[in-house]
Amino acid sequence: MAAKLIQMSVLKQILRLKSQGHSIKSIIRISGISKNTVKKYLRLAEISNTPVEDLLRWEDTQLESYLTKRGDSTSEGRQKEIEELLPYFHQELKKPGVTRWVLWGEYKQLYPEGYGYSHFCLALQKYLVRDQSTMHFEHEPGDKLYFDFAGKKLSFVDKETGEVQEAEVFVAVLGYSQLSYVEAVNSQKQEDVIGACTRALAFFGGATKAIVCDNLKAAIDKPVRYEPIVNQTFDDFANHYGMVVLPARVRKPKDKPLVEKAVSIAYSRIYAPLRHRTFFSLRELNTAIKEHVCIHNETHFQKKNYSRLDLFEKEEKPLLTPLPQQPYELKFYKEVTVMKNSHVQFRTDHHYYSVPYRYIGEKVKIIYTSSDISIYHKGERIAFHLRDYRHHHYTTVKEHLPSHHQFVSEWNPDFFLSWAARIDPVVNLYILEIFKRKSHPEQAYQSCLGILSLARKVNKEELINACSKAHQLGVYGYTYIIRLLKNGYGKNSPFQPSNQTALPLHDNIRGAEYYQ
Repeated sequence: MAAKLIQMSVLKQILRLKSQGHSIKSIIRISGISKNTVKKYLRLAEISNTPVEDLLRWEDTQLESYLTKRGDSTSEGRQKEIEELLPYFHQELKKPGVTRWVLWGEYKQLYPEGYGYSHFCLALQKYLVRDQSTMHFEHEPGDKLYFDFAGKKLSFVDKETGEVQEAEVFVAVLGYSQLSYVEAVNSQKQEDVIGACTRALAFFGGATKAIVCDNLKAAIDKPVRYEPIVNQTFDDFANHYGMVVLPARVRKPKDKPLVEKAVSIAYSRIYAPLRHRTFFSLRELNTAIKEHVCIHNETHFQKKNYSRLDLFEKEEKPLLTPLPQQPYELKFYKEVTVMKNSHVQFRTDHHYYSVPYRYIGEKVKIIYTSSDISIYHKGERIAFHLRDYRHHHYTTVKEHLPSHHQFVSEWNPDFFLSWAARIDPVVNLYILEIFKRKSHPEQAYQSCLGILSLARKVNKEELINACSKAHQLGVYGYTYIIRLLKNGYGKNSPFQPSNQTALPLHDNIRGAEYYQ
């Protein structure tokens, strides 16, 4: 097993490619993962005696937990070592007298546990032919979906401010039928890109086997020339719809000629007809775009008696993979430490979520969407909550807390008022007045707990009399109730206030008229 696992989303891409009938060489070329790594993970999948379809349905954390227990730890390290030297070997081969055998000898001196001569030559040969390789596109029905952004933007006017807002134009096209989808979005940020891709799949009514994208930041973490690294979120999106991601090479528009052509057509069939119109919202702009996209898809190919839509409906649509019942939700990831109160702090919303108390002090991973929060520890989901956007609030499952904390977790104004009502309405009224005088209910919890607990320590009538007298005097708090009980006022009949309702007359009293 490698010291560091590859991302589970990448592993799913490897398994999906294999299930689609790709050879190992094809998987290596598409994924950019080393041969030994690909073979190792395919071998692990094979010996697991678990169908590939089931492995693909596993959560990433479940798959990671399974792989953590298996495999060896040397192949990935050796591959990294030799890849760092390949550019040097390439240059040295150009010098007189330098052969592969000589270079392999130097390599073994540096890494005695490195690859044998045949594997060394294979890795070097693969590196040498990369720049000379070409790609031949044979478009099959339901095989690939290409997308890109147009270089020129469209715009609309904000009704409130009168400001002109520019919009990016997303273009997607199916490889076989060339059926196109065009949409204006606010930006090329990840949420806008994945949202546009999701709506494009809904427009086509199914998913292709692969999705081909440019090296935009929303999909690619590192646009390395030979091995672009797809980010985990875009891999999750592709896995949700059963697709593999095929990034185009950096600055190689010929890797995606269909979408480049679709962008060019969009300029003449969408941009041009809309150039004299003014739009006042993104929705209004997209409504107009949709009308012209429909016209484009229904227009016959040159010198042919059928359109993109005709070809799609007849030959490609039946071969698309059905879409999942639920559209993809963008996932985000955070690592946090469980606090001593059995909660984790979700800083994005400044909210707190409970986890079982046995994980206090442990580091956990939060995977969240716009609707829910999942918390994992070493690949196992330990808590699930619906997302709550209220700041500085707690979402707590009672069973997550230690027994001595579960009582505290039930504290709220209704809890204390219900307790007080079971003692007597007078006590209930007194507790209610305590809550009214606090800016936050939590400030009254300790005081209410102390007063209500007295019902188990003193005679019930004494507590009722003390609360009645304190209420009539307008003094509210645990300390004052204790003072009344110690001084014996609780044993007396309820306090009766004086009949005097106004100040006595006096020569020194000026009256309200004096201040008018």
